[in-house]
Amino acid sequence: MKLNSDVIKKISKIKNEPNWMLEFRLKALESFEKSSNPSFGPKLDIDYDSINYYKEREENLTDNWNNLSCGVRNLFDDLGVISAEKNFLDGVGAQYDSEVIYHNMNKELKEKKVIFLDTDTALKKYPELFKKYFNTLVKYSENKFTALNGAVWSGGTFIYIPPNTKLDRPLQSYFRINSRNMGQFERTLIIVDDNSSLHYIEGCTAPTYTEDSLHAAVVEIFVGKNAKCRYTTIQNWSTDVYNLVTKRAIVGENGLMEWIDGNIGSKVNMKYPCCILKGDYARGSCITVAAASKGQTQDSGAKMIHLGKNTKSNIVSKSIASLGGNATYRGEVKITRKAINSKASVKCDTLILDEVSKSDTIPTNIVNNNSSLLEHEATVSKISEDKLFYLMSRGISEEAAKELIIMGFINAFREELPMEYAVELNRLLAFNMGGKNEEHS
Repeated sequence: MKLNSDVIKKISKIKNEPNWMLEFRLKALESFEKSSNPSFGPKLDIDYDSINYYKEREENLTDNWNNLSCGVRNLFDDLGVISAEKNFLDGVGAQYDSEVIYHNMNKELKEKKVIFLDTDTALKKYPELFKKYFNTLVKYSENKFTALNGAVWSGGTFIYIPPNTKLDRPLQSYFRINSRNMGQFERTLIIVDDNSSLHYIEGCTAPTYTEDSLHAAVVEIFVGKNAKCRYTTIQNWSTDVYNLVTKRAIVGENGLMEWIDGNIGSKVNMKYPCCILKGDYARGSCITVAAASKGQTQDSGAKMIHLGKNTKSNIVSKSIASLGGNATYRGEVKITRKAINSKASVKCDTLILDEVSKSDTIPTNIVNNNSSLLEHEATVSKISEDKLFYLMSRGISEEAAKELIIMGFINAFREELPMEYAVELNRLLAFNMGGKNEEHS
């Protein structure tokens, strides 16, 4: 599909959007057309004219799984989304290609005045709140893919947690690309107001095709004073998906933002969750795992920008490369001149499983005052023959022994996941590191 202003106008008309959003989309399209691919990272060989930028919904938005067609309902059931909602979530949204088709939250959250909607519906129901935050933290003009998202965004999640509100269980959204040459461009906007907390979980999958697909999402998160937000992602895109995502949070006084970021699938992944620690005593944390197998490039990491005094950040990155895959850490930590008495820690560990795989660590660390501290540690290792021998001498097969060592390597990441997701992560890694491909997440 050739992307032009006619396509943008058609998308906006189908969605029945206000004029200001159409104008925003057209400005973003102009920025996209003028922008080049990133000058860093892996080579991106994307045929933009072959991408399907929008697919009209075939399933109406519903809060009842039984209202969906059997095929779609069974898909999300097989992925574990329906059982997860019943057992340990306060609400779920499910997006299929371009549109959210299922969205629901429990009665208690409604009574607490929590807003949990797909982003398109939020634009219509809460226009003033939406416009106050939209495109303020991640500008459409930042890079080619934020511009593309701005032009053709569809779906995504909108969450507002009122002041003094704590959720007992997580909210979750699940994103599925299910069509050939599909582009998915959800827009997620999360506001956690003062003295409140949220745990949000995101899952992503796609079936494998011979043609490439594109996922270019934008996430903006606002964490208020004394508030906390945890954003957990387990992405298992198929190996024909370019995953090019911009995720950023801004954190108020004594607030806390936690990114728990798992990257297993995709052909090329470029993702660097960011915390802007604006308020004094604000804290940011990012724990990531990136596993690159045959034909995969994982270029991931984190960014921490210290603006407030006495701010703290912590980055833990675990990379695994096998069967010729490339798992690279790319990150930035900047402690500004006014961010006195701040502390930052970066720890990057890489496990390379064979002689043909590759990993790089590319940090940018900047400290602009004399009262702050920044620590960086990086290690690269292979599976120890001694450990293998020890485990195999206890009757464990070589394949199972390697799997145990890998699970121990990423233990810091697994400990931060709900039990159901930790079990799923183990299974996904076992498949991917063995050169297989599985589309569940």
